[in-house]
Amino acid sequence: FPEMLSNPKLALVRGTLNVVMMQNVTLSCLSRSGSPPVRYTLFRHNQQVSALNRSDLSPALFTLTISSASDVGEYKCKAECNTSSGGKYSNSLSLTLLEPISKPVLSSPTSQAKKGQNVTLSCLSENGSLPITYLFFKGTQNISPQKTMQKREAAVIFLFMNSLSDFGTYKCKASNNFPNNSKYSNPFNFTLAEERSHSQPLIISLGLTLLLLIIGFALAIPFFIIPLYKASE
Repeated sequence: FPEMLSNPKLALVRGTLNVVMMQNVTLSCLSRSGSPPVRYTLFRHNQQVSALNRSDLSPALFTLTISSASDVGEYKCKAECNTSSGGKYSNSLSLTLLEPISKPVLSSPTSQAKKGQNVTLSCLSENGSLPITYLFFKGTQNISPQKTMQKREAAVIFLFMNSLSDFGTYKCKASNNFPNNSKYSNPFNFTLAEERSHSQPLIISLGLTLLLLIIGFALAIPFFIIPLYKASE
């Protein structure tokens, strides 16, 4: 009696599910039971990619070359033999295209701060496949745990400018799953804001008062002092 065809299994046998451009990937499709010959068809997003016939219960091997973004996505295979109608479908496998990240941008609302002030630093790569991991540095020293962002949003750290050593040059580094693809931002420099003396506003106020008195005295000369002088003659 002919053996009933089982649902095939789609498996990755060469390459990775996270792919880069021009990478080769080999997928295997196999029904472990059934009566040969078996026809295997590979689909991507329900569109036929390739088909192979097997005269025995050996796997069908489909080799793909990732040459564009349209080559990634969800794959399934279908097995058919003469003794079954409609065929059986496999599990799905998804290929994800890895893109290199762009140079991250390090920014802050202010580049000047006072001692005892809290400031923020934001690091963001506008392009590249997610997730992206960020690290922050003061000089060459790492100053925070790595922050892995699953969305296209900046990694943010908070700094307390406690002493003069907290001022200076900062950088951030971004990396993702794309091989050998870490990039550093341009440096960002925090400088110490000049603190105005407490006596400075008082000096300015006294100077303005004196100036107003001089102007008032000058305006009073034609109206009061000159007539008094003429009246005394």
